[in-house]
Amino acid sequence: MTIALERPVTISHHQHAVPLPPRIQASYTTRLVAAGFEKRPSAFYLVPEAKPQVGDVVIAKVTRISSHKRIETPESRKAVLFEGALVMLAYGNRYAADQFLAHVPADLSPCHLVAAGGIAGVVTEIHDDMEEPTEIEPLGLLATKGKVVNLRDFAAHANPLKTQETTRRPQVIAVLGTSMNSGKSTTLACLVNGLSAAGQRVAAGKITGTGAGNDRMLYHDAGAAQVIDFTDFGYPTTFKLNFAEIRALSLNMINVLAASGSDTVIVEIADGIYQGETARLLRDSSFQDSVDHVVFAAVDALGAHAGVQELQAAGLNVAVASGVMTASPLATAEAAAVLEVPVVPTFDLTKPEVSQQLLAS
Repeated sequence: MTIALERPVTISHHQHAVPLPPRIQASYTTRLVAAGFEKRPSAFYLVPEAKPQVGDVVIAKVTRISSHKRIETPESRKAVLFEGALVMLAYGNRYAADQFLAHVPADLSPCHLVAAGGIAGVVTEIHDDMEEPTEIEPLGLLATKGKVVNLRDFAAHANPLKTQETTRRPQVIAVLGTSMNSGKSTTLACLVNGLSAAGQRVAAGKITGTGAGNDRMLYHDAGAAQVIDFTDFGYPTTFKLNFAEIRALSLNMINVLAASGSDTVIVEIADGIYQGETARLLRDSSFQDSVDHVVFAAVDALGAHAGVQELQAAGLNVAVASGVMTASPLATAEAAAVLEVPVVPTFDLTKPEVSQQLLAS
């Protein structure tokens, strides 16, 4: 979604406010804000001097293209970036072991595009295999009715800290992994596909991570009847969130998906089980009470063994080990020799008889 105005929006009654430029590329993370903006663009303006907070929406100019050469649009298309392009992003903290560590800056000084889904921040750590981050120059925070626009103002769902117990809760499966890129999303999608093929109505969600539409679209393509992620609750990322919000987000997302009439709800927890928020969440009694089974994705046999032990020690019921390691017959055999839970090649989970049997216990 590219927001194109016939002329810049003019303003006269907002002190220190500046008009919006005529063409802005919205991003996946800011898609709900962009939809609201399109309905009444004259109600919005820019505040050029402010201290950004997590989720605040910023209009920025791309000044130097490097690691991120594209931006994911609200429709999840990967739009090519050009220097000078204006983009609608949200400030957020990012934790990505294979890419960047990034934080929300203290002001609107030049910073970085830290994720293609539309996250602005300051990169402080870079993986050796990554290029320098793409640079952006914030023009101002998006504002309306005298206040800065935050993603939560346009969220599809609220995240109350006091969660409600559902009267009907379907089977809930959580997919966790050893690390980023251990195969969690693919494993979840294959499980969705297998259970859907068996005649179940399956809903899927991503509780933690960095705003991006790739996983959402994958779940949808696999056959999920309903798909949501944390951005639907107004969060650009979940790194450094207060734990009470993380806990509430996990329970509220499961409740929303359960209310859709699904037979099974499957949720993904991003990164690895030693990542701060994840490590605490999997030991939380409320989260444990809401999850019936865990499917664990691992890169290798050692990671599978250590991860399954860690999850079981935390009190979770691990039903299956799968993920990237199962692309290797040798690694699969190694894991099967030391694990008491079944080790199943990822794409075998698309077989209805396999997915149903593994989760029957």
